Amino acid sequence: MMEENKKNPKVIDLRVVAKKIWANKKLFYKVLPIVFILSCIYILSIPRYYSSETKLAPEMESSGVGGTLGSLAASFGFDVNDMQTSDAITPLLYPDLMEDNAFVVSILSIKVESQDGDIKATYHDYLKSFQENAWWVYPINWLKNLLPKKEDNVGNKSKYDPYNLSKKENSILNKARKNIDISIDKKTGVITIAANAQDPLICKTLADSIKNKLQVFITDYRTSKARVDYEYYKGLTVEAKQDYERMRQRYGAFIDGNVNIALQSVRLKAEEMESEMELKLNNYNTLNSQMLAAKAKVQERTPAFTVIKGAAVPIKPAGPKRMMFVAGMLVLACVILSLYSIRSYIVNQ
Repeated sequence: MMEENKKNPKVIDLRVVAKKIWANKKLFYKVLPIVFILSCIYILSIPRYYSSETKLAPEMESSGVGGTLGSLAASFGFDVNDMQTSDAITPLLYPDLMEDNAFVVSILSIKVESQDGDIKATYHDYLKSFQENAWWVYPINWLKNLLPKKEDNVGNKSKYDPYNLSKKENSILNKARKNIDISIDKKTGVITIAANAQDPLICKTLADSIKNKLQVFITDYRTSKARVDYEYYKGLTVEAKQDYERMRQRYGAFIDGNVNIALQSVRLKAEEMESEMELKLNNYNTLNSQMLAAKAKVQERTPAFTVIKGAAVPIKPAGPKRMMFVAGMLVLACVILSLYSIRSYIVNQ
């Protein structure tokens, strides 16, 4: 029997399937309008949001990887020379900044204004007090408020600690993370910053502000060691200049006080002081040169940025896709109803 079944596999007759589905057409007439109405109620209750993005190409310090490895990587669409840098934080890690609470908290301080001018607040207050929600969120929140609450004093301190937040503050940070996306093209190194908001002008403001904050972060990181070196040599130069000035004043006062004295000891003392003054002057000149070189190094390490695509105020909402959602739910309902209609035929097969 098994051999016969293998030789004569059962074939699904599409005409029978169509008749089964057609026989249950009344079920489709009843269910599909209900699915349509419920889908419309659901998707129309979800607030629309807008999206704006900007693209940034930072200058990267290449360490130069060539030869066979570079050729092999290029054949797969990766430019090794662009992605290999001498920095500890490579461009590939920039998107991970959104995981750092301190960076996200700095974003929450951005000043935003709605397109109609009714909202003027920080991004933190915008997320906390000016968000439209679906209608079912309000009864859920009302029920939550009826439940006994545990005291949550974490984060309620005079000094704001981004790594020790209350539950409410942490939820606001998570909202910000969901609305902001930083990505990088591994092949070209172009950074894309996308921001979502319920107001078109606010999402454009967010994209621009995050771009500026990312530029500051990259610049501060790339120049951090050079700036430390500059401050170090600057302090030494100031001390060397003060030492030279004090020695010059001592030497001048000694010469003025011994103008008419021709003793050999006086001349030797004057020569000794003059020699010491010249040493301090040479030391000052050397340190001053090193300070200027360190200052130039800061400028050399400061990366240049090219804005490939500027953030624009969106004209149309980015989502939710209402027509697509309703159409998808109707298609899903049709599939489920069709399977329900032919369930007995499939089982008998």
